[in-house]
Amino acid sequence: MTVQPVHPWVRAALEFGPVLGFVVTYLVYRTDTFVIAGTEYTGFVAVTALFIPVFLLAIAAQWGLSGRVSRMQVVTAVMIALFGGLGVWMNDPALLKMKPTAVYLTLAAILGVGLLRGQSWLKYVMEDMLPMHPAGWMILTRRVMAMFVVAAAANELVWRTQSETVWVMFETFVMPVAIAGFFMAQMGVFVDNVTLEKPKKPRRADRPRRHGSRKASRDL
Repeated sequence: MTVQPVHPWVRAALEFGPVLGFVVTYLVYRTDTFVIAGTEYTGFVAVTALFIPVFLLAIAAQWGLSGRVSRMQVVTAVMIALFGGLGVWMNDPALLKMKPTAVYLTLAAILGVGLLRGQSWLKYVMEDMLPMHPAGWMILTRRVMAMFVVAAAANELVWRTQSETVWVMFETFVMPVAIAGFFMAQMGVFVDNVTLEKPKKPRRADRPRRHGSRKASRDL
């Protein structure tokens, strides 16, 4: 499929619209209780169930409009469907609050396994956005793994000590800003290890043959 440019406003709407919609809807219905098929659901669980397909549809829309989907978006979609769906199915708000902890620790563990094998599995997810030398990827992978561990601890601290509303605001606004700030702080790693694609040299089979001219010169 051919990659097509997406208008910045459309991309922003697809990326941030579901997040803002989730927060606004939660604030409206957070104190309500919904009965579906004889089962009671809190406003938090019901809104989460509503917005899981919204998030997935937004990712699918980006794919349909641009003709491509990044590996990071695929990972995000899988995490939303798996952990979010599990929390809604078990109808447990605490499990939904623990979902970010599980996601962060799972990602940290995956990166850790890759490091033990001498590989940067972060590179597989992000190399289309950040072309770097292997050494740079190893440095960034170790730091990102540590960041995920800290993020998991922060999530546990907030949801266990603060109100549900505070936790929702923390996960929706504070954590994305903190993670963005973390990657901005790694600018030195990017600059020191960036790679620039060089034009590929023609393969031997693609080079024009000069056997005829050589033979002619020998005949002279």
